[in-house]
Amino acid sequence: MTDFAVSLRDLEKRFDDFIAVNRVSLDVKKGEIFGFLGPNGAGKSTTIRMLCGILLPTAGAGTVAGFDIVRQPEEIKKNIGYMSQRFSLYEDLTVEENIDFYSGIYKIPAEKKRPRKDWVIGMAGLAEHRSSLTSTLSGGWKQRLALGCAIIHEPPIIFLDEPTSGVDPISRRNFWDLIYRLAGEGVTVFVTTHYMDEAEYCDRLGLIYRGELIALGTPTELKTRFMAEEVVEVTCEHAQEMMDDVEALPGVKHAAMFGKGLHVVTEDAGRAIPAMSALLAERGVKVERLEKITPSLEDVFVSLIEMRDRQEAPQREFSG
Repeated sequence: MTDFAVSLRDLEKRFDDFIAVNRVSLDVKKGEIFGFLGPNGAGKSTTIRMLCGILLPTAGAGTVAGFDIVRQPEEIKKNIGYMSQRFSLYEDLTVEENIDFYSGIYKIPAEKKRPRKDWVIGMAGLAEHRSSLTSTLSGGWKQRLALGCAIIHEPPIIFLDEPTSGVDPISRRNFWDLIYRLAGEGVTVFVTTHYMDEAEYCDRLGLIYRGELIALGTPTELKTRFMAEEVVEVTCEHAQEMMDDVEALPGVKHAAMFGKGLHVVTEDAGRAIPAMSALLAERGVKVERLEKITPSLEDVFVSLIEMRDRQEAPQREFSG
């Protein structure tokens, strides 16, 4: 257990008859950036609230920072940082006043308050904004300030619940630079996100769907081991107009726009490629590229969820 910042066994949370989190087991190493993926309502935030000592699990066991999530939730709260997509900052306070407030919340010793405030301001790049009202800051600056306030007490683990929702791509990239820096200093980062490009930045990923952990591994493992179908990239003229016809071909599961071309999920790329080539030639469409590729995380994400839906459909029909 000492090697793990988070360790869960059969974690479960029920709300009356609804199972929000269903027997989730996983281990997160110290200093790891662990990404928790899943569509809205999949159970991501409920899981994080249990790990943060906010919600008690219905069943199962786990530790966070070495403390038991059932018996020691208050100790967990002292040893973690938490940041959500709804920034818990006070808009009518200045940057410095917000930092002072959180210093008090986390009971930072008097002799450490000034150096920790300076560290947060430096880390977040807010030196020129330290006297600015928080309400006047852009989304990216608020995000950095919220992160600084969440880790002012130097926690070994930080939970980030969709922290970059609603900010521009450059601010997201800058935010991830800060996350890398923290992980390099040994901080464990447990982050939920629905941005697939952000998922690529994580050391490992867990995919949760309908409360169940349905895949776990590095981004490369998810793309090479967890997807039964094969993906073909089609770069051609009139890609959007051809999408429905390509999707109607035998052996094609689905097709979607990807940049200017298509990503086509197939049962067997070796058989699907000649069929697509013949279709496009018949329609007089010029083709630049038509070849099997390693699936993107988005391809994997969609494929795993659709596969789980297909597996569960007969059960739902039988129970209904």
